[in-house]
This record gives sequence, C-alpha cells and structure tokens, in this order.
Amino acid sequence: MNGHLQVGLESLDKKEALRYMGYRDTDPDEKILSMMDECEKALLAVIKPCCIYHVFDIETVSNGVAVCGTSLVLEGNAIREHLAGCCKAVLMAATLSAHADRVIRRFEATDMTRAVMADFLASAAVEQVCDQAENAIGQEFAAYYRTWRFSPGYGDLPLDIQGSFLDVLQAQKLIGLNATASNILTPRKSVTAVIGLSENEIQKGRQGCSACNMKDVCQFRKRGEHCGV
Repeated sequence: MNGHLQVGLESLDKKEALRYMGYRDTDPDEKILSMMDECEKALLAVIKPCCIYHVFDIETVSNGVAVCGTSLVLEGNAIREHLAGCCKAVLMAATLSAHADRVIRRFEATDMTRAVMADFLASAAVEQVCDQAENAIGQEFAAYYRTWRFSPGYGDLPLDIQGSFLDVLQAQKLIGLNATASNILTPRKSVTAVIGLSENEIQKGRQGCSACNMKDVCQFRKRGEHCGV
C-alpha cells in the first residue's frame, strides 16, 4: 500500500516561523511582518510540496524493527518502543522541492535577514506538508490506531539509515529526494518519518525532548519552550 500526494499550501505558518525566530514575549513589528509576507509570497510562487509513503508489515528484532519485504532495519531501542504493539509502519518522505532551496539561496546573496525568514518559513511549511499527509494517511487507515511521526535522528534511530530509507521508498525517482554522504536530505526542506499502525489502542509515549538528539543544544529548550515535535 503506497501513496503519492501533491499537497496544496495556500499560506505558510508564519506564527510557527516567528516562534523559530525567537519571538516569544514580543510581537514582531510591521517591517518584520512585511518582510515575512514577501518571503512567503516568494516561496508559495515556486514550491511543489509533495509526500510519498508506503505501508509495510514490521517485525521486532534484536536490534530494532525490521521492515518486512526489504533489507531495512530501523535500529535502536527508541524506535522499537515507539512501534511497540504496531503490526505495520508507514514510511513517509515529504519535500518542498529544490525550488525552496533556490529561494533561500537567492535571498542569501542579497539580504540575510530575508534569507533567515525564508528558511524558517520553509521549515514550518514542510511540517505543514507532513501534517496534511498524516491526516490523509489517518483517513486511509482509519481502522488503525497510529503513533506520532518518528524521524531518523530521534533517540537512537541513526541518521545513517536515510539513504536506505529513501531507497525503500524510491524517493529519488518519485520526488527527487536524496541523502548526501553525511546523511543530509536534499532538497534541504524535506522530512522522512515513520508512523506506526496498530489494531489496538496505543499507549501514548511522550513526544519530544527525551527522544531528541538535539536536546542538549536546543534553543527552544533553553528558553523553556517546546519545538512542537
């Protein structure tokens, strides 16, 4: 079972982008808001948001969770706990397309403030794509309970599975998504994630800081905030 979704975004989550930028106790002034509108318009004019996913049976193994029918093993205790009780897993990959990277680079050449804004807006946008895709997956598999999204790099699920993860999804062929030798996704504004599906109600584990490899350096955590993951 698989899907290929073209996601329409009529607007970008500027509130979330502002939160990424550190606006907490103060409101942005009109100049900042005007610049954000400009960056949003530039991104919306060119991005091609999309998501692919494939549903696999899974099996718990000694070092993690095996994705049946493939050679991929999701390694680590964190993902094994995350998928505990699940009979299937949705592997998904979402991207804004390389056009988002080009907009950011164009601003970097002329105005770093706008470049930063565009970068944060694009980060918020790819999460919007994931949210829409997850809603579609939830409707398609309404008979199942599902976990929240868990990405390579969370907990002890290694980033170095990115290449194999994308290969299983044929992501390069279908949406032009690749991983570099250092496991960075390209286009940059892209996300890979796993969602567990269970026939029984799932005991919800706490999302976020305890499972995140960035917890020791996270700026949100230092400010007493939460990134939303």
